[in-house]
Amino acid sequence: MTADLKGRVALVTGAGRGLGEIMAQVLASQGAAVALTARSQAQIERVASDIVSLGGRAFAVSADVTVRAQVEQAVRESEAALGPIDILINNAGKDEPFGPVGYIDPDEWWSAQAVHVLGPMYMMTAVVPGMAERGRGHVINVCSMAGTVVQPNMSAYAVGKCTEIRLAQHVAAERAAQGVAVFAIEPGTILTGMADNTLNSEEAQRWVPDGIAYLKSITPEQSEASRMRLEEMVLQLVSGRYDALSGRYLEPTDNFDELLEETNS
Repeated sequence: MTADLKGRVALVTGAGRGLGEIMAQVLASQGAAVALTARSQAQIERVASDIVSLGGRAFAVSADVTVRAQVEQAVRESEAALGPIDILINNAGKDEPFGPVGYIDPDEWWSAQAVHVLGPMYMMTAVVPGMAERGRGHVINVCSMAGTVVQPNMSAYAVGKCTEIRLAQHVAAERAAQGVAVFAIEPGTILTGMADNTLNSEEAQRWVPDGIAYLKSITPEQSEASRMRLEEMVLQLVSGRYDALSGRYLEPTDNFDELLEETNS
């Protein structure tokens, strides 16, 4: 799918590698100027350099999404460099710790909630009011099917993603009359650095062996197909065509046109 994103400005968190890099690059390929943020300046500078080398516009600014002052500074610098943000991709995430409650460290568990919930909250607090003022904006929270089912020994990740889905629903309802569409998506299974970290994690091997087996079953061809579908989903949702689906949790197998027809009927 192609989309005309010329004149649009996107901010992608966790943009230094993996899914964030994929989404930043596809947005840039369609003409959007892209602000890239992550904790590693070197990683986001590499992605920015790749985008610029292909004729795109990119700006790299490091920030920890769980630190409000850093988020606010990153947004200010991004808008000064590229213009007002009208596309926000909340992608930063972590899958650890693994294990049952009573075994895992509650503070480490809480740090996962901070990344998945507080980070998007800080980001949306910083950019959504401006979107509403201008009457246009799109927010995508990169969530997971794990947020919709009970997966033993993965509460740190699953509870965070479940809450992130619900947060998207609330913001969508609050801003529906102001032209801001908010979505939560399952990105599909793509063999990224996070997947490699999970495969190599002794704790994951101990506590979520079925998840490890599933990741090992994914072929490069399946991963590539999932990557292409993720790119398509992102472009579809920021195009404006599917704004009536705002507030929905969407999966790669969903047919957005059919959902739109059902919503409008």
